[in-house]
Amino acid sequence: MIAKWLRERTGSSEPLMMPGGPSIAYVFGTVLLALLLVEGLTGIALAMFYSPSSTDAWASVAYIQDQASMGWFVRGLHYHGASALVIITGIHLLQTAVAGAYKKPREVVWWLGIVLLLLVLVWSVTGYWLRWDQAAFWAAKVEVGIMSGAPGGGFVKSLALGGNDTGNLTLTRAYAMHVGLISALFVLVTYVHIKLARRHGTTPVKAGGAPTLRWPAQSIRDAVATAIVMAVLIAYVATTGGVALAAPADPGTAFDARPLWPFRWLFELRALAGSAEVIAALAAPAVFGGFLVALPLLDRSDSREPKKRMLWLGGLAGLFAMVGALTVMSFARDANDPTLDKRLAIAEKQAATARRLAAEYGVPATGPLDVYEVAPFSRAKKLFEQRCSGCHGAMSEKRKGPTIADGHGNRAWLAGFLKAPNGDAFWGRTKLAKDEAAMQPVTLGDSDAADLVEWLYAQNGATDLDAKMVERGLAVFDKTCTDCHSRDEGVSGTGPALAGLNSRDYYMSFISNPKSGIHMGVDHSQMPRFDKELSLADRDAIAAYLVSLRSAK
Repeated sequence: MIAKWLRERTGSSEPLMMPGGPSIAYVFGTVLLALLLVEGLTGIALAMFYSPSSTDAWASVAYIQDQASMGWFVRGLHYHGASALVIITGIHLLQTAVAGAYKKPREVVWWLGIVLLLLVLVWSVTGYWLRWDQAAFWAAKVEVGIMSGAPGGGFVKSLALGGNDTGNLTLTRAYAMHVGLISALFVLVTYVHIKLARRHGTTPVKAGGAPTLRWPAQSIRDAVATAIVMAVLIAYVATTGGVALAAPADPGTAFDARPLWPFRWLFELRALAGSAEVIAALAAPAVFGGFLVALPLLDRSDSREPKKRMLWLGGLAGLFAMVGALTVMSFARDANDPTLDKRLAIAEKQAATARRLAAEYGVPATGPLDVYEVAPFSRAKKLFEQRCSGCHGAMSEKRKGPTIADGHGNRAWLAGFLKAPNGDAFWGRTKLAKDEAAMQPVTLGDSDAADLVEWLYAQNGATDLDAKMVERGLAVFDKTCTDCHSRDEGVSGTGPALAGLNSRDYYMSFISNPKSGIHMGVDHSQMPRFDKELSLADRDAIAAYLVSLRSAK
């Protein structure tokens, strides 16, 4: 009844009939259509958030990945769905070859299938570039290098790059090709491919046997196979967290570039070829692609029996085995490279930092590389690393001065200083520690010591104070410390003045001229003055950063 209803409205019963009966071998076309639907829907969803420019691309992908609701899942489906397309298309091609479906009169159907495989590969490549992270940027260089070695590669390179090197035009062209040109071509070629395939009918897996209705036997097989592929795809995306996103693309920073996995065999072949890599890049795709295209012309026998076509099927199997082996070798080479692991770990840490900053503070309009500057004290930290960490960094082997790290200037730090001012963490590595004028440990009872620490802590302008302890601490200071230290602003003693100790103004003054009489003095200071080497803004930035350390953990 259903078949009759459809025949009356379609004018043909061919799509409904299965020569030789139903088979699992026929499910791949339906699975591919389902994957294409997934790619289309997820692609539309991603396009609603994506901005194709070198200043905005990474930021929009980072937003999708880390902030948009289920964005990581949609992006993962789109990315891994493309890989599934490549795999299923390859399997479909092999199944078609085993069935002998490339023979007369189906040559054009076979060739259109090869075109679809190429379009899927280019589709995957252009989509990968759109991330515009380090992995995609440098992979683009590798992949364009591989393509440029093939016949007509110069034109392909010029078309892909849009200039002399990878840049903004590369990204916009990739977006135009991925979303517009290749999508349109794929839909068109797929339509013609299916139309011709149905016109010629399905090539039976088994010879003989009466044609069978597609429904329900074959349709159920199609539905089950599609459900299995979709379940595997969804489970893989869910368990892996989608797809990675590296740090923003930086042309000035080296990165261990790798092409997408379908091209890893060419990447490995070029590495093995050494100085002959250009020849390898030319020969390998030509041999592989040429054999696929020429197969209907080479195998001109009438028989579709696999046993009678072992020469051609063996050649096809050998080519796919070579591709598989080279792909495995490429991944194995990386897996056994410990130095690569270290570099990748550094790259992953940088990526995590960039994404965290983008999610917390946003990406500057000037571009994603400036995302590292949006964190509080990012500029001051760089200045400290460049100018101060050599003498004050906790991990510095050449440290000459007191350690400056998290907790610097807090109550615990002050208490530790009073107990051992010449300890390794304080003045222990300076010449002052060996001087007769060096400060000696302050010996006080626990209560008096705590009060003195509270008074010293109060000098930085903090508000989380115990007023009674501060008052008692002042009395302890006047009784214990005034022989060497002044508590009045601008007044010197034999030791540093403590007015405003560890406040922003105090650090600013100290950084500008530690040799001043209110600080260390000319005789006792090894630290150079920075009032001429650093701008006022830079000194103030470092001072503000040092203040922040007392509450850092």
